[in-house]
Amino acid sequence: MRRSPLLCCLWLLAGPALAAETGSEAALPTEVEADRVRGRTETELVAEGDARLQQGDVQLRADRLVYRGPLDQVEAEGEVELRRGEDFIAGPALLFNLTPRTGSFETPTYYLSRPPSDSRDGRRISGGGGADKLRFEGPNRYRLFGATWSTCEAPEPDWYLRAGELELDYNRQLGEAWHGTLVFKDVPLFYLPWVRFPLVGQRQSGLLAPTIGQSNKTGFDLTQPYYWNIAPNFDATLIPRFMSRRGLQLGGEFRYLQPSFAGELRAEYLHNDDVRGGSRAAGSVRHRQRFSPDLAGSLELNRVSDVEYFEDLSSRLSVTSQSNLLNRLHLGYQRASWWRADALLQGYQTIEGAEPYRMLPRLGVHAWRDSVLGEFDLKAEFTRFEHPDSDRAQGSRSILYPTLAYPLRRSAYSITPKFGLHLTHYDLDQPVSAGARTSLTRSVPIASIDGQLNFEREFVWRGRRLIQTLEPRLYYLYVPFHDQDPAEYPVFDSAAYDFNFTQIFQPNLYSGSDRIANADQLTAAVTSRILDEDGVELMRAAIGQRYYFDEQRVRLTASEPLRTGRRADVLASFSGRLPRHLRVSSDWQYNPRDHWTERFNLSLRYQPAHAQVLNAGFRYTRDVLRDLDLSAQWPLGRRWYGVARYTRSLREHRVTEAIGGLEYNGGCWVFRIAMHRFATNPEDATQAVFVQLELGGLASVGSSPVNLLRRSVRGYGNINDRPDDPVFGYGGVP
Repeated sequence: MRRSPLLCCLWLLAGPALAAETGSEAALPTEVEADRVRGRTETELVAEGDARLQQGDVQLRADRLVYRGPLDQVEAEGEVELRRGEDFIAGPALLFNLTPRTGSFETPTYYLSRPPSDSRDGRRISGGGGADKLRFEGPNRYRLFGATWSTCEAPEPDWYLRAGELELDYNRQLGEAWHGTLVFKDVPLFYLPWVRFPLVGQRQSGLLAPTIGQSNKTGFDLTQPYYWNIAPNFDATLIPRFMSRRGLQLGGEFRYLQPSFAGELRAEYLHNDDVRGGSRAAGSVRHRQRFSPDLAGSLELNRVSDVEYFEDLSSRLSVTSQSNLLNRLHLGYQRASWWRADALLQGYQTIEGAEPYRMLPRLGVHAWRDSVLGEFDLKAEFTRFEHPDSDRAQGSRSILYPTLAYPLRRSAYSITPKFGLHLTHYDLDQPVSAGARTSLTRSVPIASIDGQLNFEREFVWRGRRLIQTLEPRLYYLYVPFHDQDPAEYPVFDSAAYDFNFTQIFQPNLYSGSDRIANADQLTAAVTSRILDEDGVELMRAAIGQRYYFDEQRVRLTASEPLRTGRRADVLASFSGRLPRHLRVSSDWQYNPRDHWTERFNLSLRYQPAHAQVLNAGFRYTRDVLRDLDLSAQWPLGRRWYGVARYTRSLREHRVTEAIGGLEYNGGCWVFRIAMHRFATNPEDATQAVFVQLELGGLASVGSSPVNLLRRSVRGYGNINDRPDDPVFGYGGVP
């Protein structure tokens, strides 16, 4: 049958009440097209044979439809398809009121998607399924009965939520289901009497997915968080945790955000540890505040009930390896662009090792100014140092350190002479040793000159235009000797710097201000880089050495050996991309006096694509460590990925950390399993198992190993687009 050329355009204007309720949609034209059309637009229009209707962004197609103009209502039957934007609903029968967006659809299949509103963080979560009946309840609101919902796009999804009643409200960007069952691979996992989930990745109150794990320290480990979205700028999470070996732990987190301040409070409490006995707890406070445009402050407090708390109750290496818990209060003031002042109170709870000194307080001023005379810099500081060990030296230290530099910078060269005067005064409560002074004053001038030449040449390699640089550099430093006898001068916050390329161009061997090392030395180094046409660095090689014209006479402690040689160790480094996907980084410290290597590090990374990476590393420090580090993430085929890390101390003949895991990308879901073993000390190790099922856009069940894998496997990539974090919203870290 030849299609009728008849096209009916109906311009229907709603009354004032209807227009006020539905906005501009009431004035939209309605177009009806079909093979056969009969009836009148003022009453009822019947379209048969590939019938189509369009009003605004609503498109309807059916075998037969009836349009009632006065009611702005359409009734369709046959193979009915309704489209609006990215939404698609299909079924055998539809009754739909176009202007108020109400009506019903019999036994439909559907796919719905919305972008997030401009006023909310998040991203869209598209989903679909089927239902016995779908009811339209106004713009962007749907109620379904006997329904399924899934973010999988396949006709037979791997997972879905089956519910007796399901509400999808895209105005609130929220979904709710009653009498629901979570089904995975046709196996019911959980019965959910009621569940609420976001239709756009954002924060919503309710139960979060449980975390399930296993470790040799805690046994079976189950955490069931509850998230409370108190207000847009306040939220809280209650975190009950059951450990089969330890008992029930209660935890919580509260976060707040205001225009001038923000922060979070966290606490954990275990009433009676079944292994060690007694109650155990941990807590932390973090607060940041801006009191005025010029004045800001921060507070950080951390505390645990005992020094073995993290080792026993945490399965994260980054936590269990902590030595000191920081507690600090800081205020900063900056009125102008050329100076600032700050005040600090700082202390620690020591978990392992010697406790650092407390600073009660530290007051500082830093000023800088550029002028025709050069670059002027001034640091002034007063610190009161205290220690719980009464046998340790305690007291105050005042510092004044002005410097003046006159840099001459050109494209071909640069030269910077610099002069400073380091003034220090100690007022000690008691002498460092018997018979020593309690009032000490030190005045040390520091002079240096730093010069560098810059050469460039262009060349072509494999048809690619590149630039090679040659950058020789000389740095001369002179610091006269000032007696700083360890029997008189305390060590509050100083330590020897690690010897590397950064340190050999520094004016002091030591960090902090308790020691100013004498120096009459010259550092010579040369760096060569290869750049592409855009200035991106492709390769870098450097070598340098320091030459001494005077012996070392200042040392940190009486037991520290003094350097007597005239040449320091040779430092060399190389980094770059060799073939397209291979990155190499290496550092070498060579002792020319004794003809041996003091330190050597080598790192290789091959990464041809996302979620494909091979890492190999070797670290060597003479008489200290010799470690091998291997890690990888690689596709195994059929959507499976393997992930692993192996770190071994070749010197101690033991494994310090091992990870083995598998990942599967099901498209709309991801499964991960990982086993982790790490040494908390030479005699003890913690073992943990992570199992996670991530259902895209709905929930994550189990214990996520993603943070562990990101930290442990350099270049690790998520094998799927991670669903939005239900607590922290889009962009949160799982």
